[in-house]
Order: sequence, then C-alpha cells, then structure tokens
Amino acid sequence: MNSEVMGGIAVLREMAQNGLRQGDAMLAEQYFARLLEQSPGDVEALQFVAGRHLLRGDALRAVAMLLAAAQARPTPELLHQLGAAQMAAGDYRGAADSLARCVAQAPQLFVARLRLAISLEQLGQGQRALLAYFGAVNAAQAQGRWMSDDTTAPGLREAVQHAIRYIDAGRRQTFDAVLEPLRQRYGRAELARVEQCLAIYLGEQPAHLPDPRQKPKFLYFPGVPSQTYYPTGRFPWQADLEGAFEAVREELLAVLSENQPLQPFLGEQSAESLKGHLAASGQQPAAWDAYFFYRHGERFDEHVARCPRTAGLLDSLPLVRIRDHAPETLYSVLRPGTHILPHRGVTNTRLVTHLPLIVPSDCAINVGGELHAWQEGRCVTFDDTFEHEAWNRSDRTRVVMILDSWNPDLTEVERLAVTDLVEAIGDFNQASETPVPAG
Repeated sequence: MNSEVMGGIAVLREMAQNGLRQGDAMLAEQYFARLLEQSPGDVEALQFVAGRHLLRGDALRAVAMLLAAAQARPTPELLHQLGAAQMAAGDYRGAADSLARCVAQAPQLFVARLRLAISLEQLGQGQRALLAYFGAVNAAQAQGRWMSDDTTAPGLREAVQHAIRYIDAGRRQTFDAVLEPLRQRYGRAELARVEQCLAIYLGEQPAHLPDPRQKPKFLYFPGVPSQTYYPTGRFPWQADLEGAFEAVREELLAVLSENQPLQPFLGEQSAESLKGHLAASGQQPAAWDAYFFYRHGERFDEHVARCPRTAGLLDSLPLVRIRDHAPETLYSVLRPGTHILPHRGVTNTRLVTHLPLIVPSDCAINVGGELHAWQEGRCVTFDDTFEHEAWNRSDRTRVVMILDSWNPDLTEVERLAVTDLVEAIGDFNQASETPVPAG
C-alpha cells in the first residue's frame, strides 16, 4: 500500500475518531465506511461499522464484518461482539463457539459468559449451559455485580434472574442425583441431616447455627453439637498418635537439621497480601511454613519416603479422605514472632488435630475465644469453623503435626454421603471455573 493511500486512510481514521469525540456516530460511520473502501480488512473500522449495523437490526451484515475482523485480530472484545451479533442473527452454534473462545481468553468477562450460557441453553446443551450460567454469576459477584437488581444493569436483569433460577434447579438436580444411590441403599431417614446440609448449602434454608462464633466458609452440617475443643476420649486412635510422639519428633528434627525445603502454608504471596493473614511481633518477618505429607488429598511421595514412620502412622489413622480435598497432613512450622491472624475453616464435618512436637514458651492457640497452650506429645482437637488464631511469641521455632479427621458425631452413612457430595461439588465448581474454599 503506497504512502498516498496510507495517508488517506490516516486522515479518514482521524475524521471518524473526531466524529466519535463529538458524539456524532453517524459521521464516524461515514468516515469508517470510506476507510473500508480503501482498506477492507481494517479491524477498527469493521468493528465500528458492524456495531452500527447491529443497532439497525442488520445482524447478518454485522456478523460478516465481525467474522473478518476476528479472523485478523481475535481479541476477547471482538469475539464477544461477534458472539452477540451471532446470537442476534439466530446462529447460536456460531455464537457459542465465538463466546467460548472469548471466555477462554478472558474468564472475568461475565456478560460474555452469560451470553455463552444462553446460547448453550438454546442449543439444548443443558449441563454445559448450567455450568456456564454458574460461572457467569460467580464471576460477576466476585466483582460486586449481580448481587441484586441494584447491582445489575437494567437490560440484563431478566437474563440474570433466569440464570439464577436455572442454576438453582440445575444444582439441586445434580446433587440430588449424587445422593440418590445412598437413599436407595440406606433409606432417607439415615440421610436426613445430609439432606438438610445440602439444602443449607444451596441456600434453600437458613443454617441456624447454635453458636454465633461458628461460621463455616463452605459446608455446614446441622444437628451435631457445636463446640470449640473436643476431648481426646472421642478419638481412640489418638493414643497411638501420642505413643508415637518420639518417633515423629525424631523424623521432624531430621527434616529441620537437613534444611529440607518447606513451603509457605499460604502459598507464595507478597508481604502486602499476607498482611491479613500473618503478623510479626518482632523484627523477623512472619513465616508459617509446612512440610506436607498430603495436601488437598494429594500425596507428597518424597516427604512420605523421607519420614516413613510418620507417614505410616498417618496412613493407619481414620483421616478424612475426599478426592481433591483431603486428607491434609503436615508438619506446621511457625517461626519466632509469627501470629496467625483470626480466620475460619470450611466445614464442621471434619475436625483439626494438632500433635505438638516442638513447643517453646509463650505459644498458644485461641479457638472461639478459648485459649489452649500446646503441650508436647499431647493432642488437641478443635473445630476450625470457629474463629481461631495461633501465635509464637518466643524466639524459637514452634512445630505441630496437623491432621484432619471426621467429626465423630457423623454416622458412617453420613460420612459416605458427605464424601460423595463434596467431591461432586468440587467437580461441578471446577467445571464451571468456580473455586471451592480450601481448608
């Protein structure tokens, strides 16, 4: 393209943009249309003129222009605009393809996700539509939108209300199907509390927690006593755990003396982002590290091999085992001067046990306002859905072994049901790109 033509295109673009600055869309369209006569593949001009055609109801012409633009520059914005035009033209298959490409690049674009869900529903792809609707609503609410009519654009309110109804019905049907085999095998009476737990999770009924200090972040199981700490007598296996204290401590000391790599328990985060989670009482930075044997159900084979007695002991215990979620077992290493700030866990279906291994003076845990000072070799078990915090105000490192076990007030059938239900919720949320709170 020669310099004269290029200069003419530049002038036309400037005239079109000047029209936009003046609020004269018709003038801008005229200049962009003239620009396209000289440069038919100009993306900016194609996108603007297509939008004008769409406003006039000429969806087919808009789609043709946007297809050309997206072929040259498949940005999320262009793919979203193309998908909306394809929906207007009744081409839901094309729209679903364009919007899926858009969402893959920019999952935070919740309106695009909503349009993708609508297209999938129109195509009769019910489960994919359900996941897309759920992802759209969660993405919007994560940004403070679609919380109510006031936080929803008027033009989207009807579609968002439909999405929420679709989600409510679809999730109920999905999770009912998970529980149905257990209902058939054990009877509904055995699952009465699980049914109520599911209804609370789905927002169909309030939780009515008996203790206001208790607020699970994910799943509340009703009908079990609410208490901060649990007596050791509720867990006969803790005698074996305490009896193995010396062997476990010996392997821990080897890990520390060999400077085996530890992981930040909260993951790699900046000092700024950790401010709401950890605090330091001295000059040394706050640090909460971990040597995992299992995390979210994933086994750390190298650590298991390095600490065979500890790992063998853990494998013999009745830990919670839920795919992608549990068990969670580790040496928890709290550096001098570190304060783990108040926080809450995800569910009261499982409890947290500490076997204290190295406990300097002035170290403690506070659960629901009730203080406990660790004693080396003596287990302590608590419900972490109560707000809790821990600190090491000494000048030495504190270490406890952490593991999770079932709440002893759940029946075997209820444990089976919670396992199936949590796995299904995790699968559903992962498929819709919605995270489940981690323990």
